[in-house]
Amino acid sequence: MDKLKVGILFGGTSEEHPVSVKSAREVARSLDPDRYEPYWIGITRSGAWKLCDGPDGDWDTGSRSVLLSPDRSVRGLLVLDRGRYEAIGLDLVLPVLHGRFGEDGATQGLLELSGIPYVGCDVQSSALAMDKALTYTVVRAAGIATPNFRVVTATDTVDPDRLSYPVFVKPARSGSSFGVSKVTRPTELRDAVETARRYDSKVLVEEAVAGSEVGCAILGNEAELIAGEVDRIALTHGFFRIHQESAPETGSENSTPVVPADIPAESRALVQDTAKAVYRALGCRGLSRVDLFLTDEGTVILNEVNTLPGLTSYSRYPRMMAAAGYSLGDVLDRVVSLALTGKVQ
Repeated sequence: MDKLKVGILFGGTSEEHPVSVKSAREVARSLDPDRYEPYWIGITRSGAWKLCDGPDGDWDTGSRSVLLSPDRSVRGLLVLDRGRYEAIGLDLVLPVLHGRFGEDGATQGLLELSGIPYVGCDVQSSALAMDKALTYTVVRAAGIATPNFRVVTATDTVDPDRLSYPVFVKPARSGSSFGVSKVTRPTELRDAVETARRYDSKVLVEEAVAGSEVGCAILGNEAELIAGEVDRIALTHGFFRIHQESAPETGSENSTPVVPADIPAESRALVQDTAKAVYRALGCRGLSRVDLFLTDEGTVILNEVNTLPGLTSYSRYPRMMAAAGYSLGDVLDRVVSLALTGKVQ
């Protein structure tokens, strides 16, 4: 049987570039060489696309320039070689990209133009899930609880004396806790808003939810969804921001993931059911990680949705799926099948 030609995008221009490279390294270790012929396309921090041998080493230097053709008659890559373009056909694209221009619908739009099947959420669900304000609006309409929040645009000001503290201030369209601040008093608000604006002109000021941080990995399309084991983030202080730490591979400075989560069975089922409901409300497909809060009263409140969750050695999604009996290789096989046929085979 011929191997599937898979274009794997990684890197990117967002602040999550290093996380994407680490995720791609785990994909490289887990991809079945008997089933797939990978074509590694690394995107540098400046936005140059490079056809390389993989995400290890100095992939961003000395590699050939490459484009994903939006022309459906090509359905693949255009590689610049000695002044001429060579076409390489692809069966599928796996975008291992996190954050803006990778997880927000931009790359998905290019892939739609190309006519090549691709893994993960489509343009609409990617854009909705990337914008936390839009996520909350859609999910609330589906009857799912979210934190109370207000949007602060680039020209808005916020009266710090009219808020109840603590609050979280965060970029509306960023990930991995970049630009997020916990504000406990009015004098901290202005600096927190300015920190968030370094990453996005649209900022959320959101009530702090009292409860445990829990999450659920989801895999599938529409009615046929697989839920991974629920996890709980045990914090000693602050908030979860492992992707910004200096050595996350050796453990976090303030958090420990507990998988399976040490919560009652009925809470576990509620988290999984709510995660599926959020996934469907946003129109997600392929895979996503749904992060929630579990309150002391046993209710569940949405935190955020990651449509292309981290796949690093310390990331939550692969750990939750592994606890449910699915290796990263299994997950990759299933999302490829979903992209090509719409079903897990």
